[in-house]
Amino acid sequence: MEEVATTLPAPGTPMVEIRKLTSAFAMPDRRVVIHKDLDLAVESGELMSIVGGSGSGKTVLLRQILGLETPAAGEVRIMGQPRESLSRRGASSRVGMLFQHGALFSAFSVLENIAFPLRELKTLPTSLILEAAMVKLQMVGLRASDADKRPSDLSGGMIKRAALARALVMDPPLLLLDEPTAGLDPESSDGFVNLLRSLHRELNLTVIMVTHDLDTLFELSTRIAVVADQKIIVAGTPREVIAFQHPFVHEFFLGERGQRAMELLREYPFAI
Repeated sequence: MEEVATTLPAPGTPMVEIRKLTSAFAMPDRRVVIHKDLDLAVESGELMSIVGGSGSGKTVLLRQILGLETPAAGEVRIMGQPRESLSRRGASSRVGMLFQHGALFSAFSVLENIAFPLRELKTLPTSLILEAAMVKLQMVGLRASDADKRPSDLSGGMIKRAALARALVMDPPLLLLDEPTAGLDPESSDGFVNLLRSLHRELNLTVIMVTHDLDTLFELSTRIAVVADQKIIVAGTPREVIAFQHPFVHEFFLGERGQRAMELLREYPFAI
């Protein structure tokens, strides 16, 4: 049986470290460079949010951390180990991923969706797999009566919660979130943000989140990294980032749509 470790990185070692990363895609008539010499370190226990303009490669970064895409150059290290050196099983025990639209399997029940990563291990008895999946289902605020429902029977907020339970079923120390509140109504969004805050604290998770929602950003982030000009131009607390002189930062945080969300800096002292 292959051993999979979920221990935290050694003291002083970032949970995620990206060094001199270049992302490029071949087009019929040219090579498009998304990132060039991008550096980023995420410490254990942080909730790091990544923001940037359309096409800046925010989700690409998440996919490279997850191992779904390979950078053209540079290195991604997870818990001190090169990302490519992790086996598929080892990676799944270290990194959970919540995709923007949930990415649930439509033919599976909620419980089957949550249990899927554990079934893929092929090392655990079915009874234990279903028990673990039920624990995670209830951890994210779903009811036992939701277990046999299909994704088509769920609301948008319930889909997010089921997908989150699946991302956490292997108890990974690192959780990646791609636009976690996109498509949710204000009440569902607030409930999901509260759930994420609680799980981040109670499970001692390290979280990397891509979001364009300023309310979510200010309510959850311990630090923010801004992607612009093909690299991380600044990474720091919300106040440090807002004070950074760059056209994108000014437009994103200080434009008209940012004024209401800026009030949250007064309500959430941890973000200052």
